[in-house]
Amino acid sequence: MTSTADPRTRAETPRDKDGAADEVTALARGLAVLRCIAAADAPVSNRELTDLTGIPKPTVSRLTGTLVSTGFLARLPDSERFVLTSAVLDLSNGFLRNSDIRSRARPFLTRLAERTVLSVHLTVRDRLEMVVIDAIRPRSALLVSRLEVGSRIDMSRTAVGRAYLASLAPTERDTLTASLQAAAGNDWGFVGSRLDAALAETAAQGYGMAIGEWYEGLNAIAGAFAGPDGERYAINCGGAAQQCPREWLVTHAVPALHECIAKIVAEIGGTVCLPAVG
Repeated sequence: MTSTADPRTRAETPRDKDGAADEVTALARGLAVLRCIAAADAPVSNRELTDLTGIPKPTVSRLTGTLVSTGFLARLPDSERFVLTSAVLDLSNGFLRNSDIRSRARPFLTRLAERTVLSVHLTVRDRLEMVVIDAIRPRSALLVSRLEVGSRIDMSRTAVGRAYLASLAPTERDTLTASLQAAAGNDWGFVGSRLDAALAETAAQGYGMAIGEWYEGLNAIAGAFAGPDGERYAINCGGAAQQCPREWLVTHAVPALHECIAKIVAEIGGTVCLPAVG
């Protein structure tokens, strides 16, 4: 079996020599193992985890053993492969329970979904992706997005990723873009050139847009805002291309999106993040 865990995990994993790591590095390595298993589409073995993370196999074996004993991993019967357990849900549910912005934004996100008859997602950044922390589906929609809370969204090729990137200060954006380039490898020639054009378009328009770029037949717009503590969030609003062609998004969905963000910002005491590409 070839694991499809995100190869970016390897680049972001501490690589100290086995036995020389302190407790902080050990924690980082354990989290890297959990991320790899979470990103895989099938149970993962210690050897595959070593290949994905660059962590020596004896250390990986100790990490998976510890994670099994603490209840975060389970080893499949008669197998050397591991899967996550429901214990990891306690961590994510704890975040969601304590996300005041999520609960306070929900009425406005619901109004946006019903007004546009499109799926709406509230997202935050995690490393090189956007992660859905709330998903609203309009009751009258014929076709809705399959993105759920916890789903991960490509940053380079989506409206929500572009809205987030465009909201950053140039130096912060350049640093993040460099990481995206390293993760994309040989694909960056095409992805990077399209991203540059999309960010310039985002700055000119005041919102992010993606027309069938992440998944063919899906169109979306997005905008960003900051909470009182400065953390940035982005809202995605989209659906099937036949339901929301580019022109319809611009004339109908964009004003609704801007109104939604303005109301959320007023409710939480945040700030609208206007694109600042330059």
